[in-house]
Amino acid sequence: MCPVLFATVAALLAAAAPAIAQPPALPSIDPAVPDPNAWLEDIHSDRSMAWVAAENARTAGRLETDPRYQVYRQEALAIFTAADRIPYPGFLGDQLDNLWQDQTHVKGLWRRTSLASFRTPEPAWETLIDLDALSKAEGKNWIFKGAPCLPPQDRLCLVHLSNGGGDAVEIREYDTVAKAFVPGGFQFGSGKQEAAWLDADTLLVARDWGPGTMSKSGYPLVIKRVKRGQSLDQAVEIYRGQPTDVRAGARVFRGPDGAVARVLIGRNVSFFQTDWLDLSHMGAVRPLDLPRKIDLHGYLAGKLIIGVNQDWPAASTHAAVSAGDLIAYDPDTGAVQTIVHPTANQTIDAVSVTRGRVLVSLLNNVSGAIDVYAPTAAGWTGKRLALPAGSALTLRAADRGSDRAFVVSESFLEPPALWAVDADTGAVTRVKSLSPRFDATRDVVEQHFAVSADGTRIPYFLVRPKGMKYDGSTPTLMFGYGGFQISETPSYKPELGKLWLERGGAYVLANIRGGGEFGPAWHEAALREHRQRAFDDFAAIAKDLIANKVTSPRHLGIYARSNGGILTTVSMTQHPELFGAIVIESPLIDMLRYNHLSAGASWVGEYGDPDVPADRAFIAKYSAYTQLKPGVKYPEPYITTNTEDDRVHPGHPRKFAAKLKALGDPYLYYENTFGGHANDADPELNARRWARHYVYLDQKLVD
Repeated sequence: MCPVLFATVAALLAAAAPAIAQPPALPSIDPAVPDPNAWLEDIHSDRSMAWVAAENARTAGRLETDPRYQVYRQEALAIFTAADRIPYPGFLGDQLDNLWQDQTHVKGLWRRTSLASFRTPEPAWETLIDLDALSKAEGKNWIFKGAPCLPPQDRLCLVHLSNGGGDAVEIREYDTVAKAFVPGGFQFGSGKQEAAWLDADTLLVARDWGPGTMSKSGYPLVIKRVKRGQSLDQAVEIYRGQPTDVRAGARVFRGPDGAVARVLIGRNVSFFQTDWLDLSHMGAVRPLDLPRKIDLHGYLAGKLIIGVNQDWPAASTHAAVSAGDLIAYDPDTGAVQTIVHPTANQTIDAVSVTRGRVLVSLLNNVSGAIDVYAPTAAGWTGKRLALPAGSALTLRAADRGSDRAFVVSESFLEPPALWAVDADTGAVTRVKSLSPRFDATRDVVEQHFAVSADGTRIPYFLVRPKGMKYDGSTPTLMFGYGGFQISETPSYKPELGKLWLERGGAYVLANIRGGGEFGPAWHEAALREHRQRAFDDFAAIAKDLIANKVTSPRHLGIYARSNGGILTTVSMTQHPELFGAIVIESPLIDMLRYNHLSAGASWVGEYGDPDVPADRAFIAKYSAYTQLKPGVKYPEPYITTNTEDDRVHPGHPRKFAAKLKALGDPYLYYENTFGGHANDADPELNARRWARHYVYLDQKLVD
């Protein structure tokens, strides 16, 4: 997940950002100085792709000829295609669905089975769509991106298909009973769009309707009502956002029987700030009296279930609400009930709503628990589910038509287990388990704290060999993210375990500021002009590992992706002396230009606006593309991305590599040509990706 995106929304970016015919002269530090590498932003130009091909060949010649590469590729592929993987389910009417990929079905099978069959060791799956066969028949590289269905039967679904793995999708109506696309049904060509069912013959659609309907961020601003059989030019506009907004979209909330209870329009004035409007059946909109920084999780018993990310002072309709609280809000009266008030060491990581319950994933010092809350006349009562303590717990799926849910438990060394939950009774049943993918008996997990530059204690997890010598010799891989209020929790990474831990390496998960591990305040501590705190936190952990002789700069490597690309490249430019290896994947790097590339303009709330002189001054300090200097001995990084990443523009890593080359500094660069931002569209692609990663890490930290 990565997470530079609108989590939980279906607004999806273009399958490939349009090529720039003649890239303009772009600013470096001084806007008057052209960027000599600007041409690499022209994603699919012959010149750019020739450069990519040459870089790929050079890097493959270094990494893929290493004897370890084929071993790692085969081990990773066996993990990603193993027949005994857990088929993680979603709810589809009274059945369960799943997307399954293996060596035969590389793009995957969208399939379904009954709950009873799913509980058996060998469920009887029924194929709905064979993505490989569809791709072959249509001459496309279709990647499945989900299929929102019409409750409660979920017979009609809007299948989202991405050609090449980018975020842009084509939407087609599918009938799960006929097991076929609906002839003459709803269909929207590829683009950045979302569609919500209003009824069987009506959709609320946000997409590119023509000039003036898309934001600077590349998201839709206009929502229209589309009736079955209508052409797009007959659709009726129901809402139009402002040109300065990030996006606009519709949310349809239903009762357990599937009947529409509320229709809300979200006007994102920034990435973190949303005005919510109640849409009446007459088409009028009424602003709701809510703070802008909230997460809207669902609807239950006439109330919206909301996570509040800013302090909300008391008013005539409610008592004061603290940032981080989970509340129930009555959209008619404005009354508020507090469901959960986390302590200083806690945060609400995720929320799901079933027929009559609210499930809350809670982190306490980055350790997980799941609580279930029920509405009563006096308020909300809660109870904790009997799930494994000390594990990361993920709300995998929840059924709006019942109180059924699925939860996944896992840790660094314990494989995932899938639990069926009855949210009404609190009963939990283990239904599936993953067999171990690596030998974890030789390792131990510890939580430590480092002290950052401003005195803040920063937690991190260390996974190390039990017999590790504290002499600085252990090859150690450190991961961080630190952005967008996303919490990083202990998780079972089989490729990490097999290709790294099992061979004697150590692993560190850094819970730095900018993330959500301790609520909204932990995130806001590293926003905009305070971003340096996240980098200081990361460096403090590295220094703590070195001071305690867990490892040494010669043996310490770092890896991160997306927003984490800022973290890794700033770590490289600010502290080249601390690290022996740096893996930079799908990264943001050129922070003086980011808001003009792909969806970058939507992230101004996180980083600041480089077009504003006051913001540009502090952003330049954490723009590693800007801060690369001649005469500095940088660690040789491995930089990797994807041509079809239309979320974080591939121009970022391309230009960073090109500038390193111009400075005469060593680097490796590899660009997959399909797969999108996740860079894992099929098992073979993913296996090759991780094999290159770990060969590079071995060459730099072990050899």
